[in-house]
Amino acid sequence: MPRFHCPLPLATGDLVDLPAGAARHVQVLRLQPGAIITLFTGGVPGTHPEGGEFEATVTRMGRSDVQVEIGAHHAIAREAPRAVHLLAGITANERMDWLVEKATELGAASLTPLLAERSVLKLKGERGDKKRAHWQAVAVAACEQCGRNCVPVIHEAVSLAEWLAAQPSAPPDSAEPMTRLVLSLHPDARPLRQAVPATGPVTLLSGPEGGLTPAEEAAALAAGFVPVTLGPRVLRAETAPLAVLGALLLA
Repeated sequence: MPRFHCPLPLATGDLVDLPAGAARHVQVLRLQPGAIITLFTGGVPGTHPEGGEFEATVTRMGRSDVQVEIGAHHAIAREAPRAVHLLAGITANERMDWLVEKATELGAASLTPLLAERSVLKLKGERGDKKRAHWQAVAVAACEQCGRNCVPVIHEAVSLAEWLAAQPSAPPDSAEPMTRLVLSLHPDARPLRQAVPATGPVTLLSGPEGGLTPAEEAAALAAGFVPVTLGPRVLRAETAPLAVLGALLLA
């Protein structure tokens, strides 16, 4: 059954005009009135408190608009058992699109593009806003494909210094401690499985092509990041964080 992201408050029995993106996809698929589709809100505030997904029936196909009737809600959760937040050095060309797409499929809770010193792209201002919106759309499309009902947030691109400065000095009393890992070629880096506790959220820091600079890695270590290794081979910038996500999040 085709799945579409619909970040609107939905309730069984409502007649809803689909957002432009979802309507366009329905039209591209040449669906007709009576077709059954699946809608998910993606975790937008104000939407269904249980998340999940809704059945919906196409009731009208216009030139540029599509109306559906909302059917039964299904409280289906396909999120990973732990939250992994990816802080990834921006890679060149389409490799960052690929990283966002695959990180979403694997279950990353969020992704912050890192303006690392060795990053080829330097995104700020309007250009940065457009890239962020593009990457968020890539994450939405990946959720439609893979079955996730909660869209990971793609944060604004920042430098490591900016990210560290924005972090609270201590987690709330009720929060589970956050494990911080940095992918490193340092000889003292620990194997991934030895550095990660069985449960709890993780922030994973990964550099761009060429890796983090010594100054960036030193800043990360001073902020409590633990250096980890994936073995003797040097993986590409877009491959290494995905390997970690697979190891931590796949059953």
